[in-house]
Amino acid sequence: MDLTIAVTFIIYFLVVLIIGIAAYLRTRDISDYILGGRGLGSIVAALSAGASDMSGWLLMGLPGLVFSQGLSALWLAGGLLLGTWLNWTIVAPRLRVFTYAAHDSMTLPEYLERRFGNRSHVLRAVSACLILFFFTIYTSSGLVAGGKLFNAVFGIPYSWAVIVGGLSVLSYTFIGGFLAVSWTDAFQALLMLMALVTVPFLSWLEFSGSGPAHHAILVNWKAILNPFSSSEGVGISLISIMSLGAWGLGYFGQPHILARFMAIDSPQNIKKARFLGTTWAGVALAAAILVGLSGLFYFNGQLQDPEKVFIYLVRHLMHPVIAGICLAGVLAAIMSTADSQLLVSASALTEDFYRGILRPQAGQRELVWVGRLTVVVVSLIAAWFARDPKSLVLDLVAYAWAGFGAAFGPVLIFSLFWKRMTAAGALCGILSGGITVIIWKELSGGIFDLYELLPGFLASCLAITLTSLLDQPPDQEVLAIFGHVSDK
Repeated sequence: MDLTIAVTFIIYFLVVLIIGIAAYLRTRDISDYILGGRGLGSIVAALSAGASDMSGWLLMGLPGLVFSQGLSALWLAGGLLLGTWLNWTIVAPRLRVFTYAAHDSMTLPEYLERRFGNRSHVLRAVSACLILFFFTIYTSSGLVAGGKLFNAVFGIPYSWAVIVGGLSVLSYTFIGGFLAVSWTDAFQALLMLMALVTVPFLSWLEFSGSGPAHHAILVNWKAILNPFSSSEGVGISLISIMSLGAWGLGYFGQPHILARFMAIDSPQNIKKARFLGTTWAGVALAAAILVGLSGLFYFNGQLQDPEKVFIYLVRHLMHPVIAGICLAGVLAAIMSTADSQLLVSASALTEDFYRGILRPQAGQRELVWVGRLTVVVVSLIAAWFARDPKSLVLDLVAYAWAGFGAAFGPVLIFSLFWKRMTAAGALCGILSGGITVIIWKELSGGIFDLYELLPGFLASCLAITLTSLLDQPPDQEVLAIFGHVSDK
């Protein structure tokens, strides 16, 4: 079985590498490497946004949460689905137009600098620093998931498994840039969806036969199927429900997802992309929940690492060829997010630090190679963070998701809809949101059990509003950008 799965993985690697090479042939300058020349079609934009969003936690973290906590995880899935739809509806159309109007900005920090006319580069530098910090943690979550996958499937020592997963992502991201990442993510989104739908379907076919029905029932199914109860039958608190639902707020500040909005070929194609992206997310989230329930039934609630429930179901129930394809879906989920994170990190360092501040006269070829070297450096640091095999994928994702959502979400929404907002307001919003998340994460008990994204988001909104109102109004040059876009 391991040989068949290994062959499937090799074929998968060859496919994404070929896509990376094809993208390399179309990468001529830093705009192509970072944003694909703003030529992304609606289908690729929708699928790649979904794949880069969900990551390995969709096939490992969410099924593991359902396995250990039951259908209380529906609050998390519901928040994410609503957040996906709102992001495509509220943010995507205006962000595509605004970033182009703001002197064709290619990164989120560059957009904020030009949107508010911040000539000191402070806003751009702070934004880029936070992106590098949280994305290094976020990328490490993907490497943890990859390490667990290769360790569980092939018995490779965890540390070596992390290296194998990291090299897999690094290969085509280094070569092809944004186009390689977007094209491979679209392909991987389809593979992820097929794997998620196949596993519970085949699992329930198995249950209808012999299955594990002869086992003593150890699972409290009445509690498991109650979204207002923990798996032990204890009612979940309002703070827990709010924490799970608050995940949806994170979408507004995720640079790797926002990059797809900025890169889509036309604002008119966003409506189609929204339908495709939201539908994909809804089916994928529902299937991931069914995977967790299937694992609960099959393994009778007895697994040492619940985050490996998808992997164990595949290995126990499926033909080696189908198993190889489904496990490649896990790898696709991991790679589709890690590659986007690496690329945005490279964009922040290359476009926002190197060209934006240190070396404005740098040539296109030089910038592309600085971007590629950044991808390597961030990969190495993320691999160091991922060295602990006891790390939980969902915990790492939750921290980075909260950091981005609180630091950039309110700032982005205000920047698109409130012309009175100032550069000082944006800077205070970013700092207050990010710092609140970092501090709140270290506290516990009572109100501090609330997911740090929600207080961070609210703190950022308050800081933006108060600072902007106390500051001098924006000058006419800044208002001209806002007026130009609003008139369209």
